[in-house]
Amino acid sequence: MSNNFLEVKNVDFTIGGKTKVKNVSFSIENEGDTICLLGPSGIGKTTILRTIAGLEKIQKGLIKLNGKVLSSKEINVEPEDRKISLAFQENSLFPHYTVEKNILLGEERNKKQKNKKLSFKEIINLLDISNILKQYPHEISAGEAQRVSLARSLLTGADLLLLDEPLSNVDQSFKEEIQVRLKKILKKLKITTIIVTHDSYEAFYLGSKCGIILNQKLKQFDDPYKVYHFPNSIEVVNFLNRGILIPAKVTSPKSLDNEDLGTITGNFIKPFPIGSNVKLLIQPEDLQHDDKSNLQLEVVDRKFRGTSFIYTLKTPSNTLIPVFVHSHHIHQHEVDEKFGIKRPIHIDHIVCF
Repeated sequence: MSNNFLEVKNVDFTIGGKTKVKNVSFSIENEGDTICLLGPSGIGKTTILRTIAGLEKIQKGLIKLNGKVLSSKEINVEPEDRKISLAFQENSLFPHYTVEKNILLGEERNKKQKNKKLSFKEIINLLDISNILKQYPHEISAGEAQRVSLARSLLTGADLLLLDEPLSNVDQSFKEEIQVRLKKILKKLKITTIIVTHDSYEAFYLGSKCGIILNQKLKQFDDPYKVYHFPNSIEVVNFLNRGILIPAKVTSPKSLDNEDLGTITGNFIKPFPIGSNVKLLIQPEDLQHDDKSNLQLEVVDRKFRGTSFIYTLKTPSNTLIPVFVHSHHIHQHEVDEKFGIKRPIHIDHIVCF
């Protein structure tokens, strides 16, 4: 018998008679854990949240929260009886109420609870919205409206918090600070949360587990490190867009060869027979810069990321390979210059398909 706090088992998520995501299974093991769902627009992430909240019914599978069945083919607990709070991506504030009154609606829902987890003042300070309390929704920015909606949801005292792109309209300069504050409060107060986001870095930071949804399926559900470093399919690699797949031939249990890069050693995540032709995942951090190397590739692009550069290098076979370099490295290369790759090439975890 499963003791997971939330259990989603073999569910088809459907809206308007159309199945968006098929045969989905995942769980939240402990109260207070946060998971993030990633995927392109229109793939069905919001439908998953709406269904868990009780706004959409299911005809297949089971959804269980804290030991209680919420949804199945036979059972559908009404949304108001689920102890679940859903904050939509779009502005869901009441236009005729001030920001303060909109937020207090969440506290009204929570008034019967004897042990309130979070006070109005705490949440206002957390999200830095004390200066807009007397304003109306049409007088504030989209990012401020998202934070107001988030504040209202946090004050409901729900067993499960569902956040649909909660920070998508927040200015980039403020987003990371809000992420830090949000993670701290969720962990401190043990608020179990599912976050839908397009931002993989946001998902990797906030989620103890991340789910990748592609082509009507939950393709991978794992901790962020494994999702990034050990993607389980080419589809996940392409979606995350954090590397490139290059052709290679397996030459031993711990090595393979590529015509441009030569021999690459490391530990295979999945073993392949010697002689197999595979697609090797090269991520920007896998190759190291070395001006003295005899492997020199042409620079075709250079992106400055503040703390780093991402160089795009062209190989003799016209393959474009991204390479990460700290921004303080002594010799910065310009486009059309040569860029040395350190040899021998060793990648700790070799991912192939």
